[in-house]
Parts: sequence; C-alpha cells; structure tokens
Amino acid sequence: MTTTTKPAAPVAVPAARRLGPGALALRQGRLEITQFLRSRESVVFTMGFPIIMILIFAAIFTGDIGGGVKFTQYFITGMIATGLMTVSFQNLGIWIPIERDRGVLKRYRGTPMPKWVYFAGKVIMVVAIGVAETALLLLVAVLLFDLKLPDTAAKWLTFGWVAALGVTACTLCGIAISSLARTARSGSAVVTPVALILQFISGVFFVFTELPGWMQHVAALFPLKWMCQGLRSVFLPESFGAQEPGGSFELGRVALVLALWCVIGLVLCLTTFRWTTRRDG
Repeated sequence: MTTTTKPAAPVAVPAARRLGPGALALRQGRLEITQFLRSRESVVFTMGFPIIMILIFAAIFTGDIGGGVKFTQYFITGMIATGLMTVSFQNLGIWIPIERDRGVLKRYRGTPMPKWVYFAGKVIMVVAIGVAETALLLLVAVLLFDLKLPDTAAKWLTFGWVAALGVTACTLCGIAISSLARTARSGSAVVTPVALILQFISGVFFVFTELPGWMQHVAALFPLKWMCQGLRSVFLPESFGAQEPGGSFELGRVALVLALWCVIGLVLCLTTFRWTTRRDG
C-alpha cells in the first residue's frame, strides 16, 4: 500500500519581509495620508486654518509696512511657515500620543516591520500634506492678495531648502514633544500652546521688528522665526532685507539655525521617544 504525501503548504511570509524597504515606506506613507484625510478635524484645521487667518487679517490690516510691501504680503509668508509647522510639529505632537494611548505603537513594535518604517510613513505624510497646503496657500495669495511668485531659480532654490530644513526640524521636534503627553487627550494641551506662542513671537501675526526686544531674542532660539525670515527673502523685495533685525535676510544664519534644530530634534527623538504609555511601562 502506497501513501501519497501532499506537498507542504507554502509558508506565509510576512509582508514586511516580502517587500523592500522603499515599498514598505511608501505603503506606510499611503496609510498615514489616508488616515489623515479621513480625519475631518485634522484636514479642516491643518488645511483651512492658515487660509481663514489670511482672510481675517487681510480684512483687518490693509496698510503698507514700508518698502512697497503690504502687510498682507508680509503676513502670508509667515502663514506659509506656520502651515508647514502645523502639519509637522503640531500634527505629529497631537496624533502620536493618540496612537500610543490606543496601543497602535505597541502593536507596531511587536510586528516584523522595522521601526524606522513607522517614522518614514509619518515623514511621507508630512511632506505630501505640506506640499498640498503650501500650493493652496500660494494659490489663494496670488489670486486674492497680489503675492508675486519667485521669478528666479535662486529664489525657488531658497524656498526649497528653507521649507525642507524647516519641515525636517519641525517634524523631529513634533515626534520628540509627543512623548511629553501622558494620555491621548493631553497631546493637544501640550503642543497647541507652544505652537501659538511661537506664532505670536516669530513675526507671523505682527511685523517682527515691532515686537519687544526680549520677545525677538526668545523667538530667535526657535525654528519658526528663521523659517519666516527665510521665506520673506523669497517672496518680498530684496530691499526689504534692510528692515530685518540683522540688516539683511541672513540666509546663512537661517540655514545654520534650522540645521542645528534638525540635529537637536533628532537627538531628542532618539533619547525620549516611547512606544508605550507610561502606565504600560
């Protein structure tokens, strides 16, 4: 009597092992973008808040701040920087504690997926939403407030590296500050006041040089002030640089401070990030 042996069923290989690193990151990024777009509150606040603020301030302040620059043009550059900070620093600082509290991060850590893929997905989401939001703000500013787009390759290059360094620094700082929130509900309470204070002291809502000196010195310690200054060099006339605190746009210092904050943010991420809540240990 002969027995036939059935061929062994193929062993299922986890998707994290079948896909390459690039494909894993892109899949995680697509998941993060989908989750963001499904949250109406996040979409409205992140995408709509800067536009609403532009419309409100444009209706209130209609004067000229010197050098042929209208206040609305000055304000719009600050709101572009704020939009980038919102989608990176504020968004991550609020949502990561929610995922941690719900046990999402704990489950991620228990899967074969490399830990870096989780962060890569966040970065892809920040970049995609940041680009969309910036494009929307520029469209509104050009159509309604006569903002002139950069007319040279050098200015577009400056816009690119200021935005890239700024988003990188804010993303890393957003991941780092997420560890301060003890629960999902406390994330917004921790991050939102910090973001608002930085906006008020960094030359977003008011002309920076009109702020008290001590406030200017405090703002100069953080990335948002330098993001605003770098973007003003792109969208405002070159002559306006003389009205900056240093007598010029100081692009070298802008790059140095933003790069330094990228390093600081990375160190803080590596030393403070937690995958579980404090009550889980």
